[in-house]
Amino acid sequence: MKKKLAILLLSVAVHSAYAQPTQQVNEAMFKFGRLMYYLSASYVDTVNINGLTEKAVIKVLSELDPHSSYTSAKDAKAATESLLGNFDGIGIEFNILNDTLLVISPIVGGPSQKVGIVAGDRIVEVDGKNIAGVNVNNTDVVKMLRGPKGTVVNVRVARRDVEHLLDFTITRDKIPIYSIDAKFWAAPGVAYIHLGRFAATSHSEFVKALDDLGKKPDGIILDLRGNAGGMLDVSTRIADEFLSKNEQIVYTEGRALPRTDVVATDTLSRFEKGKLVILIDENSASASEIVAGAVQDWDRGIIVGRRSFGKGLVQNQIELPDGSLVRVTIARYHTPTGRVIQRPYSNGETEKYYRDLHQRYTNGEVYSPDSLKSLPDSLKFFTLKNRRVVYGGGGITPDVFVPLDTSGYTSYHARLVRLGILNRFTLSYVDANRSRLKQEYKTFKRFNQNFSVSDSLFDELVAFAEKQKLPKNEAEIGKAKHDISIQLKGLIAQDIFTTSEYFEVVYPAIDNGYQKALEVMTGWKNYEKLLK
Repeated sequence: MKKKLAILLLSVAVHSAYAQPTQQVNEAMFKFGRLMYYLSASYVDTVNINGLTEKAVIKVLSELDPHSSYTSAKDAKAATESLLGNFDGIGIEFNILNDTLLVISPIVGGPSQKVGIVAGDRIVEVDGKNIAGVNVNNTDVVKMLRGPKGTVVNVRVARRDVEHLLDFTITRDKIPIYSIDAKFWAAPGVAYIHLGRFAATSHSEFVKALDDLGKKPDGIILDLRGNAGGMLDVSTRIADEFLSKNEQIVYTEGRALPRTDVVATDTLSRFEKGKLVILIDENSASASEIVAGAVQDWDRGIIVGRRSFGKGLVQNQIELPDGSLVRVTIARYHTPTGRVIQRPYSNGETEKYYRDLHQRYTNGEVYSPDSLKSLPDSLKFFTLKNRRVVYGGGGITPDVFVPLDTSGYTSYHARLVRLGILNRFTLSYVDANRSRLKQEYKTFKRFNQNFSVSDSLFDELVAFAEKQKLPKNEAEIGKAKHDISIQLKGLIAQDIFTTSEYFEVVYPAIDNGYQKALEVMTGWKNYEKLLK
């Protein structure tokens, strides 16, 4: 036991710092090892040394920063699969925080996102079983939430600033493994590409998306909203497609690590000259912020949307001898102008850190850009070509602000989505009419031009919802009817075509961020002054 513990502690020390351990570290290692050995040999009852060690590791990491984390050996495989998204389940990336399942991010296009699960939600019940405050672990969660495609799981969610628990009914499905969710012509010469995450295949998917469009676009709208990040090297390769040789993309720097610069090459240059708009929001993080920050700092394109999440800490993943994983923060990301992407945090205050995201809703930041007026001069930076003012302080602040639009959203609409009623109705409708729909709409173009949600079909949805115990509310239905109808049409398109067609139906009709990005693109001469 003593030998195993010594090997474990030595491995942690060697991998987490790129220098010889100091005398202080040696003394701490010996102190901890001595304690564990003494407990194992002399404590009055049998002691689970492995369990105590894991708790100690978790406690140490919780005192550091919000993104250093530990994954036990038995959970490591499941965690890797969750990131890759190659399984049947509900489609969330999660962590266990204070004995509660915290949703880090719903996977774009997955079942959880479809019903309205959002980052920061805490799942407290699964199929009527309480999972909060009962020492639930990753393995337990995976067993409860994964299952064959088509099966249903009911969850109750605690959401910050909502007094009551929210009920969701989620139909398990094949989790999307592709990171590009949509690609289509938004306007003549203008390509729209929605990138959901930065996975191993994202750059090759991006290149293929451009090839599939058939001709080189005059402009690209790259939508990174909701993109929680992913692989650093993939984000730099995509940024490289937009920047000229030797232009800096990002640099990292840490206490024990020297500054490391990543610059653009001349081998990846498919779109160095065309018009470029990048969409971001408060859920765009990490790798998304690297791309958006580089494009903004070099005056290469226009950033549209809302301030991004602000995740700019670099983690190194270490596999310990027992197969467990530790992700330790070793450096910070900086944009080419020197801005630190990471928003401020206090060591050990993870709850407060994540609460900041919710405060953007309560303090009005997502509805108005006025918060920028109070930023101090110390947070002002200047772009590298045209010396425009951009802002630091965490996250990427857009050039063109787009407020969160809730004008057509009602409680009825929210529950219709959240309880899975809209999704289940779509599935039943398409299942009953698939042959006719396929025959009548052989192409998406024909579907998009000729299919509309009739009053009778909408009434069927409302009646279906009543049978699912969602009472009719005439006032709220009237207010949200247009948006619900568009969403229903999009879901039908997704079922009989692909996810890309969902975006192509919904975004031009009801998404104000997409609409603003297209306005910027098609009115480029009016907006080009933003780059000067």
